[in-house]
Amino acid sequence: MKSKNYTPYQHKNQSLFNIIKYTLITDKTSKNIEDNVYWFAVDKHANKIDIKQAVEYIFDVKVQKINTMHRPYKKKRVGKFTGYLKKYKKAIIKLHDGYKINLFEETE
Repeated sequence: MKSKNYTPYQHKNQSLFNIIKYTLITDKTSKNIEDNVYWFAVDKHANKIDIKQAVEYIFDVKVQKINTMHRPYKKKRVGKFTGYLKKYKKAIIKLHDGYKINLFEETE
C-alpha cells in the first residue's frame, strides 16, 4: 500500500536535487522571467508533483502552476555521421506573486 506522500524518487532513494537538471536560458525564457515564469530541464521520468516539490524545496518559493513537455529527438549530422541529440523534459513553472528565483548573481 502506497502512502499519501509517495513519489517515485523516495522509492528509488534519489533526492529532489536530481529532478532539476538545469535552467533553460534563451531570449524567450528571459522575457518570461519578468512575468515570474521559469523554464527548467528536468528528469524525463519526473511528474508535476515531483517537480513542484523539488522547486519549492531547492529555491524556497511557492509554485502556482506547472506545464511540462517532452522535447523530441533531433537528428544531427557531422560529416557523414548522423546521430541524435538527447531527449529531455521541459518544465515551465509559474510562481506566486511575491516569490522570485535569482538565476543571475549580481556582482558589485
